[in-house]
Amino acid sequence: MLDIAIVGGGLCGLALARELQRQGRDYRLFEARPRLGGRILTRLAGSGLPLDLGAGWFWPDSHPRLVRLIAELGLTSFPQHDQGRVVGLEEADGKLQDLGDAPVHNGALRLAGGMGALVEALAARLAPERLQLGWVLWAVEDRGAHVELHFRSGGEPAVVAARRVVLAMPPRLVHQQLRLEPPLDASVHRALAETPTWMAAEAKVLVSFPRPFWRAAGLSGNGFARHEQAVLGELFDACDAEGYRAALGGFAALSAQQRETFRLGLPMLIQSQLVQFFGVEAEPGEQYFHDWATEPYTCSALDLEPSHREPEYGHPLLGLAHWGGKLLFGGTETARQGGGYLEGALEAAARLQGQLAQAPVSPVNGEALARFGAWVGARRAAALAEYQRNLQRRLSLQQRAQLTQRALLETVEQVYRDSLRQLEELTLETAAVVEGRSDLTPAVLAPFLGFNDALLEEALRFNRSSCALSNFPSEHEVDPEYRHTIRRDLAAAWREFALAANTHLVGRAGLALASAAVAGHA
Repeated sequence: MLDIAIVGGGLCGLALARELQRQGRDYRLFEARPRLGGRILTRLAGSGLPLDLGAGWFWPDSHPRLVRLIAELGLTSFPQHDQGRVVGLEEADGKLQDLGDAPVHNGALRLAGGMGALVEALAARLAPERLQLGWVLWAVEDRGAHVELHFRSGGEPAVVAARRVVLAMPPRLVHQQLRLEPPLDASVHRALAETPTWMAAEAKVLVSFPRPFWRAAGLSGNGFARHEQAVLGELFDACDAEGYRAALGGFAALSAQQRETFRLGLPMLIQSQLVQFFGVEAEPGEQYFHDWATEPYTCSALDLEPSHREPEYGHPLLGLAHWGGKLLFGGTETARQGGGYLEGALEAAARLQGQLAQAPVSPVNGEALARFGAWVGARRAAALAEYQRNLQRRLSLQQRAQLTQRALLETVEQVYRDSLRQLEELTLETAAVVEGRSDLTPAVLAPFLGFNDALLEEALRFNRSSCALSNFPSEHEVDPEYRHTIRRDLAAAWREFALAANTHLVGRAGLALASAAVAGHA
């Protein structure tokens, strides 16, 4: 029987596979596509220039995991070209505007050889027999001591038994395409459905040219079209590090439905807009277009529905182990930091490494912890309303000092007290205690990850929109020092709760051992 099945050959799955191979673990990586990389997709232009039609940039200051991985693999990076004037167009038949020469990409770097070089370097370090391409998962069943995965491969059904499975794929695809038996808690399915797939409904075009003629004209290659008829909303320079092999890139402004309607005419419309922005030298370019909305292993039906909300990633329920530790979720959308980016995929892989290093919990404990995680998820969802009530009560009592700080602290302390009571009511089997920590402590604390920071940001957004707080400038717009003070108090409350939860679990284990000893002497 296979020890670990990884489903999804994007960056998260590849990084996890690399670590498991280093450890000598028994794993297989299954990918539905005939290629690895997921939303990393690099194509070579006729000139040999690598063109990133998927992920293309990273930011060293905020993506440290990716920076380390690139160095470990011996790859090199170079700055995104941002020098020169930026141009824009507000009306379809209007005059091109000069938007100045300020950099657009905030210090972004690109990878020499394209992001595909990252995929190739990781894949080269994996045993080929552990990689299964063209395997489409459609069902996962809990069989008690193991899970059973049902695939289609080459048109034929295939069944794989594994002790654990990691679904390193977009959460919405899990929700839409997979049958999980038995079904997970409804709150987990909601979390899967409500987590948007990053860039799933977007399209990207790269157009190669013999030379970067726009640079000679003093243009950076950056451009923005804000009118309703725009085909490309954002343009950028996509040349290699030296600028010898030239290309311009752009992101589609048209919706997925519009792109399908104008599919046959898109090349001409793209060419027309490039000429409008950069002149007639942009006319003979060689186009490479990729529409991610047409990718069934990236884009779900929910991702095609219009949304005006900022995507939120790292839902705590998606960071938990389910089915007694046998079912885990991965992918960038499950990351608390860097969600949506390559950095998020690596953070998710690091979390999974830690979870797979732990022994699976018993079915009894798995079920109890799943209920506890669902309860915490509901409690977290109600926390902002509780903060608002606490704030309003303090205002009604004519309190004027440290309103946000006290209302937030009161809120999280109440959540943690209620959580300890909920934990005490759980029916849990005895777990090992190592160096004073229960094996169950990480699973108990996992649903709270990011809670303090998320609630703080929600509360500050509410404060900025609150008329009642407009007479309290320091609460209406919280300055960095006050924010730091609040975060410090919330962190102290979290530490106290985490210690109390572990103490309770350790005490349970000690009580069970004492009871067993008494029974042995009876």
